[in-house]
Amino acid sequence: MYNLGAQSFVKSSWDVPEQTGDVTGVGVTRILEAVRNVKPEARFYQASSSEMFGEVAETPQTETTPFHPRSPYGVAKVYGHYITINYRESYGLFACSGILFNHESPRRGREFVTRKISETVAKIKLGQAKELWLGNMEAKRDWGFAGDYVEAMWMMLQEDEPQDYVVGTGENHSVQEFVEQAFKQVDLNWQDYVKQDEKFMRPAEVEVLLADASKAKDKLGWQPKVSFEELVAMMVDADLKKLDR
Repeated sequence: MYNLGAQSFVKSSWDVPEQTGDVTGVGVTRILEAVRNVKPEARFYQASSSEMFGEVAETPQTETTPFHPRSPYGVAKVYGHYITINYRESYGLFACSGILFNHESPRRGREFVTRKISETVAKIKLGQAKELWLGNMEAKRDWGFAGDYVEAMWMMLQEDEPQDYVVGTGENHSVQEFVEQAFKQVDLNWQDYVKQDEKFMRPAEVEVLLADASKAKDKLGWQPKVSFEELVAMMVDADLKKLDR
């Protein structure tokens, strides 16, 4: 049982904090109760999030780094994370969490900054848009390919004992770096098209997230396969193909 369901757009969690708490947080309890009552031998995966670290206590972040979430989404994910641990310890369920850092692909929703960038860059290249509007471009994230991270999820449920794992590439890149790489993919100068607007800023920003996935690498034998540059190119090329019809 893989619980990937959530109100997962961080910015929107300030607009719908109650719904975010109900779905992203308490929703985990509902599923765990169903597992406990209907099929307690099932193996359960909870999609935890690097947003739980928020205002980070240390860099890079590991499984033992304290949580300090900076959004209703992050707070709800902390609840989901701890209720998973609680059910594991209380009822002996095979329940584990993957603390996944930002995982991207061409399937990413348009409301997320990475897909917003890749799609708008493709539109600009094709003459369908003229500008790319963004908020904080200094925020740094550990971006990886979703396909690599799903493999890590699967690996966690093949283990003999349920444990929690941080999953990330161990590389930091700013939003601006993502922008630069995306425009480079279409041979355009990003500075000619990018503009900033405060309306895209978060009320409380998470400035830096960086994974230490040593445990996943050592215990699971997991390694990310797609580089940052390959990921950005994959997303831009997919949007170019989709839009150029």
